[in-house]
Amino acid sequence: MERKNSWLRPLFLSHPWKTLEKKNGMHLAHHHHPEPEEVDCLIRNAELRDEIEPYLDESISEINFRLLPTPMENRFLESMLAWERAPLVSIARWFEPTLALQPACTLDDEQIHSRLWATIEKLFSKRIVLDFTDHRSDRDCYALIRRNILPATIKRVDLPDNYIHWDCSAEDAEIPSAWLKYYATDQEREQWSLEEGRDPPAREVPPYPRALPTAPAIGT
Repeated sequence: MERKNSWLRPLFLSHPWKTLEKKNGMHLAHHHHPEPEEVDCLIRNAELRDEIEPYLDESISEINFRLLPTPMENRFLESMLAWERAPLVSIARWFEPTLALQPACTLDDEQIHSRLWATIEKLFSKRIVLDFTDHRSDRDCYALIRRNILPATIKRVDLPDNYIHWDCSAEDAEIPSAWLKYYATDQEREQWSLEEGRDPPAREVPPYPRALPTAPAIGT
């Protein structure tokens, strides 16, 4: 099937730095003398459009890039390319050597605590953030990382602002409503109640508060 390229707007129309304004029945030509950064940005835009073309599909063709400033479009295209080209490997293999954890049952509580935090820091170094852990003990968190997170096969997108957020409340089979019970806002609990037609579980304070590393705010 022929790929659609309709989303690719031309870089230049007639003259790259000229715009026309109609005033008093006359067309007045205005020449914009670009800064070097603007030229580099447009050149990079052309390169990215060529590189992304093999990956285009109908969902991409529906995005209106005319609404995006060129620097923002470039950033978006770079993230798309990084995703398409990223290797699909287990998180454990993101590390050299492969990250492996000793079974929790062979460690005492002090060892668990120490190794858990060392592992959390290692994961964060690969831009993997653990969310909603405060209802879990250190031993539970350690076991979750060893059992579910490290073996998970995920695309490794190598971009400085790309973070993977692992929802640790969704992994709790014993407390299926852990997120509602410990973390949801009043508005989220109310919305859940309206959708499910029943009351949410009683709110409780998470018993194991932690100050985990977090992804930086966008733009910082």
